[in-house]
Amino acid sequence: MQKGTIGVSTENIFPIIKKYLYSDHEIFLRELVSNAVDATQKLLTLSGVGEFKGDPGELKVRVSVDQKKKTLTISDSGIGMTAEEIDKYINQVAFSGANEFLEKYKKDANAIIGHFGLGFYSSFMVSSKVEINTLSYKEGAKAVKWSCDGSTEYTIEDGDRKERGTDVILYIDDENKKFLEEGEIRQLLRKYCRFLPIPVVFGKVKEWKDGKEVETDKDNVINETNPLWTRKPAEIKEEDYMEFYRDLYPMSEDPLFNIHLNVDYPFKLTGILYFPRIKSNIELQKNKIQLYCNQVYVTDSVEGIVPEFLTLLHGVIDSPDIPLNVSRSYLQSDSNVKKISGHITKKVADRLEEIFKNDRKSLEDKWNDLRIFIEYGMLTDEKFYDRAAKFALLRNTDDKYFTFDEYKELIKTNQTDKHNNLVYLYSTSREDQYSFIEAAKNKGYDVLMMDGHLDVHFVNFLEQKFKDCRFVRVDSDVVDKLIQKEEHQELKLTDKQREELTTLFSSQIPQLSKSHFVVSFEALTENDSPVIITQNEFMRRMKDMSSMGGGGMMFYGDMPDSYNLVVNGNHPLVKRIVEGVEGELGEKLKSVYSRISSLESRKAELEAAKKDKKEEEIPQAEKEELEDVSKKIKEQKDKKDELLKEYASGNKLISQLIDLALLSNNMLKGEALSRFVKRSIDLI
Repeated sequence: MQKGTIGVSTENIFPIIKKYLYSDHEIFLRELVSNAVDATQKLLTLSGVGEFKGDPGELKVRVSVDQKKKTLTISDSGIGMTAEEIDKYINQVAFSGANEFLEKYKKDANAIIGHFGLGFYSSFMVSSKVEINTLSYKEGAKAVKWSCDGSTEYTIEDGDRKERGTDVILYIDDENKKFLEEGEIRQLLRKYCRFLPIPVVFGKVKEWKDGKEVETDKDNVINETNPLWTRKPAEIKEEDYMEFYRDLYPMSEDPLFNIHLNVDYPFKLTGILYFPRIKSNIELQKNKIQLYCNQVYVTDSVEGIVPEFLTLLHGVIDSPDIPLNVSRSYLQSDSNVKKISGHITKKVADRLEEIFKNDRKSLEDKWNDLRIFIEYGMLTDEKFYDRAAKFALLRNTDDKYFTFDEYKELIKTNQTDKHNNLVYLYSTSREDQYSFIEAAKNKGYDVLMMDGHLDVHFVNFLEQKFKDCRFVRVDSDVVDKLIQKEEHQELKLTDKQREELTTLFSSQIPQLSKSHFVVSFEALTENDSPVIITQNEFMRRMKDMSSMGGGGMMFYGDMPDSYNLVVNGNHPLVKRIVEGVEGELGEKLKSVYSRISSLESRKAELEAAKKDKKEEEIPQAEKEELEDVSKKIKEQKDKKDELLKEYASGNKLISQLIDLALLSNNMLKGEALSRFVKRSIDLI
């Protein structure tokens, strides 16, 4: 028997492995099974080139648990090892500057294991002792047994293994007893080893017989050695892709479609990506892509490995050019990974463009589900935008679809304003903005539907991308001002009438929570609505961005919603209100206006008299009179406003016009709605 010390440059290697790799301790099973698969594949390679002339036999990796002995064993029939090879590959864990390296990477299990081939040593995270029983495939080789208890000391002696291959036996320590439970091992094998290229056996297949579960003689193979992505796309049917998806994501709806990646140059990359149906929360859908290296599971946290917008996709990516055991920060800076990321973007764009060219109707039918991926991609990836601009679609309120160029051609005649800007009208709710959509369509305009998860941001983005254009929500102004032309109506109201109508209408607007109204006037036609409520495009966009967490815009979220109550000064009903005021308040208002006029004339004289005088040169009596005149002007104006407010409170037509405008914007609720219904009945 040979004894020795493992060749490391620090005696702390095992305590460090056990301590710092603890949070990732389950990966030990992946490492050991992967090693067994590698040994088996090497035997197949040697057999293929004639270096191994024997019978390979049944090549399987077996995992077994013995709860009495507290052991977990991984066995293979691969190339095995000689005593010299054990000394070289197991004992000489030698690397320079070990202390410095371990200190640097002590919080990152994958970095330690991946950089220095310490996969086998991950077994000491869960074991009090590890044994290797092995017999090399080489002619005349002797069986070897290696044993280590987690210190730097080991023993090598003659083994008793009769057949080629290796057993790695882990004596599971008390802290990790869960790794002796069949259910735990089955779950880990399913997670890490379900697509390994060599059959992995764990126990026997069980069947129900006479009301109970019994073991059969058939090996329970837990993996699919020839998974779908390793096969040629020409050999695969659509139903195969669907079945594979259902196997990966048992509780999910069927996907929209898939993209089969199959690249040989300049790097090797295979995989299948699926476009899932996304209903609401984007975040819940991330981390569904499984990353593999030669069919060995690496991770499902793929941010930085695939482009950000494609983290919403589901599926599998496999590449030997992706390092198996390194930290994510290393992956994200790896040049191969960056090339792979760019290539995946290209393949996704190519596939979408292919569908657009060959079956546009299919793309249109799926667009409402697809657009979140495409918009997200265009927002976050400039190269993807350049490609997607050819097939990205815009949908209008009639549910017709257009490419960017097609839509520009459609609207450029009618929707170019006097500054030669192309105005894209859009709606975020067909129901809430119905009357505005209809008014725009009656003018010959077309209205886009922008009601998706990301459209608040996408509208701003397209406004920057498209040349000489503006995006305007259809309810942001009266229809005649949405797209400003040279021609305009004349407002048939005097300044005094506008002032009076402002007081009349503003006094009767219901108090709505977090809402502020400003009365304004527009010269519309007699066929347009008498009163319309609009919302400023800029302020509303800022609030929308704020509600979605837009950086630097959070203060907009605390501001009240600001609306314009637009009075159509040319409407017959507005004229009737003006005539009613003149009929009932004419004499009273005339007296007030006369008094105000007289007082303002005197105020003008007093202000003219003090002009060019220093404060001390103005007689006290004049100062007091000016103050008194200003006070009386205010009193008269207050009296005028009181007369108008009193009139408005008894005028059902004013309240009815306001409420109709609120109702058309879905803003009339609660008590105000109840009053409107009662008033409507009274008016009928």
